[in-house]
Amino acid sequence: MTTTSSFGENALTLTENQVDPDPKTSPRRRVKRKTWQTVIWFVVLLALTAIVLYPLVWLLMSTFKPNSEFGSNTGLLPNAPTIDNYVKVMEGIAGVPMWRFFANSLLIAVGSVIGTVLSSALAAYAFARIHFKGLGILFAAMIGTLLLPFHVVIIPQYIIFNSLDLVDTFWPLLLPKFLATEAFFVFLLVQFIRQMPRDMDEAARIDGAGHLRIFWSIILPLIKPALITCSIFAFIWAWNDFLGPLLYLTSPENYPLPIALRLYNDQTSTSDYGATVTASFIALLPVLLFFLVFQRFLVDGVATQGLKG
Repeated sequence: MTTTSSFGENALTLTENQVDPDPKTSPRRRVKRKTWQTVIWFVVLLALTAIVLYPLVWLLMSTFKPNSEFGSNTGLLPNAPTIDNYVKVMEGIAGVPMWRFFANSLLIAVGSVIGTVLSSALAAYAFARIHFKGLGILFAAMIGTLLLPFHVVIIPQYIIFNSLDLVDTFWPLLLPKFLATEAFFVFLLVQFIRQMPRDMDEAARIDGAGHLRIFWSIILPLIKPALITCSIFAFIWAWNDFLGPLLYLTSPENYPLPIALRLYNDQTSTSDYGATVTASFIALLPVLLFFLVFQRFLVDGVATQGLKG
């Protein structure tokens, strides 16, 4: 009897000694990396960063170069720095100040974001939550428009807007955005909405909520990362769009920045490279700032796309 008790006490003591300590209080094991490996990784990353940022830095430095240095000075730094390019760009061209070009681009970009996000979200909710006849056929047709080149529909669209007397206005650039014509954004939002459980919809429907209330109060708050992702891409695409404004806008006072840049390079006269580079840098700043502000939302939107509700 004594032997059994002693054996039990020894086993208990042995068990207590073998219990792993609290991981929060135990020191973490640090993986020591050799110094030369760290140096190599640092040099490689620094070189890649320099390669990626070099065009942007060259563009910034070139804004301070006079026209005489373009073609002769291929270095990064200007020989005779000047701010005449900024003064010339701010004065505008063709009788239109630079702020007007900037305002036109901002109007087109913001209007495109609002129209694209609202129409794409409504269309995506219909495809993901409402069952109706021909759902699969319509969804497949929408996805098929991704394979349709934009150049195929240029002439029919131009004929329609010209017959409506909307050429040389912003309507041809903004109206299609409110009609869910961007299949890429619709498809992206459909995937987000399909990942959400339908229990919330059924509970809201029991409480008397309709499709509009469910869409506005339940779906929209949950797909916020996807909406911000669509907003970023829609803003960048609309801000940098060249072909659309080139087709529909004919008056210089309606030109956005991408079309205004063309005015600084005339094939019949001498091109102003300094003003062109400076205007390009000014046009790049809003896109760069917009992306830097919302980049974390873009990463969240991409990261949560594969999550299941």
